[in-house]
Amino acid sequence: MNPSIGEYNTREIITFAKTENKFGGLSNMAPGYSLFINEVNIQSSEILYQACRFPLFPTIQKEIIETKNPMDAKAVGRKYQQFRRQDWDSVKFKVMKWCLEVKLIQNFDTFSELLLSTGEKTIVEFSKKDTIWGASPLNPSILKGKNALGRLLMELREKVKSNMITKETVILEPQIKAFLLYDNPIKEVHNDNYFIDDLDDIHAH
Repeated sequence: MNPSIGEYNTREIITFAKTENKFGGLSNMAPGYSLFINEVNIQSSEILYQACRFPLFPTIQKEIIETKNPMDAKAVGRKYQQFRRQDWDSVKFKVMKWCLEVKLIQNFDTFSELLLSTGEKTIVEFSKKDTIWGASPLNPSILKGKNALGRLLMELREKVKSNMITKETVILEPQIKAFLLYDNPIKEVHNDNYFIDDLDDIHAH
């Protein structure tokens, strides 16, 4: 994925920025969409994404995950910028796509409903500074940027509509080297009920 810069008319699109607004749940910062990876509870997709920047440094990952606050997690990530994956700029879109797929299947009912409620409209993350993941105001009615996050969300929306991703879908890890959490490879990810059913099976025997 190497998104081109686009211009978006604010009257024709759906934007999100603050997490408490109508479409705020589309943001990676949104609370209420917790994740469970390799037996680790993670508060939000933003925190998971930040942790993925430092696969060879489990102590940094731990510090990020234990913040339980996406803004704090970003700040920790900035603090350790020199230790991030050397190939980060070339793999970050793949990692974000995976984070969003995990957010979807582990919060399927609420997140799929939110995605589908956007209809056919273009989804754009409104940001005054970030023109890679979002788009910034060019004037009162036009936003300009690569809008990579909005594009990934629209791609995910299409997969929900066509049943390419359902609650039962198993999300496979992105094909990149050293995809690790706390020194352990991250493998396939299941929905949030999978582990409960699994435990029931264990206790039944």
